[in-house]
Amino acid sequence: MNDTARHIVCPHCEAINRAPAGKNPGAAKCGQCHKPLFDGHPAAVRSASFDKHVARNDIPVAVDFWAEWCGPCKMMAPAYAKTAAELEPGMRFLKLDTEAEPQLASRYKIRGIPTTIVFKGGKEVARRAGAMDAATLSAWLKPFTA
Repeated sequence: MNDTARHIVCPHCEAINRAPAGKNPGAAKCGQCHKPLFDGHPAAVRSASFDKHVARNDIPVAVDFWAEWCGPCKMMAPAYAKTAAELEPGMRFLKLDTEAEPQLASRYKIRGIPTTIVFKGGKEVARRAGAMDAATLSAWLKPFTA
C-alpha cells in the first residue's frame, strides 16, 4: 500500500479498486460495476472470493463465521450489521456461511459459531468465538480499523 491509494475489493463484483487516500472512501464507487464500495452492510462471501477479499483489501477485514441453524448467530446478526454501519469504511465486514463453505470453516479451525476473525494484510490478527452485542463487538473491533 502506498500513501496515495489503497486497494478496496468491491463486495458486489469482487473487482479490486484503487481508492485515493485523500478522498472519503465511504463515498467511493466501484470502477467496474459502479456500485458503492461501502454500503454499511456486511457482504456475504463464498470460498471463490474469500482469499481475494482477505488478501487484497488494504483495510482490515472482519469475517463472521455463522450458520443458518445457529441461534446465537441469528441473535448476533443485527449487532454485526449495526457495527458494520458504524465502522465502515475503516473495515470491511463479511459473513461466511459455514454450512455452505465447510472447507473454509475447517481451514480456519472454526470449532464454535459464531466466530469473528479479523484479518490484516491477509493474516489473521484476532479471533473471538461466541455471540456479542453491538457495543461489545464495536469496542473489540474499533482498535483494528484503518
